Amino acid sequence: MMLKRRLGKSSLEVSAIGLGCMGMNYHRGLAPDKKDMIALIRAAVGRGITFFDTAEVYGPFTNEELVGEGLAPFRKDVVIATKFGFDLGPGGSGGPNSHPERIRQVAEESLKRLQGRCY
Repeated sequence: MMLKRRLGKSSLEVSAIGLGCMGMNYHRGLAPDKKDMIALIRAAVGRGITFFDTAEVYGPFTNEELVGEGLAPFRKDVVIATKFGFDLGPGGSGGPNSHPERIRQVAEESLKRLQGRCY
């Protein structure tokens, strides 16, 4: 049985071991096969992993799409952490941008790519 951890002072509980997903389609070498990575994500859930890490910058954007697809059948049972901070979109500077309007935009776009809703 997988140990659990509470995140901060919230009631949100996740597996003690998480899965970092960056290397699943974004790294210095050839990207692994998408079907294999989705199978890996789903196998992790089957072993009790409920915490998955991604970021909009991985790809950019494509890692969130992969994680969203892989976790779609389990969305109510898992927690996905994603990161942001750069203005990556069309016309974006590529530099840091954490203005409130950008945070809202990034959250909405990430949720679409992750096939999720905020619970």
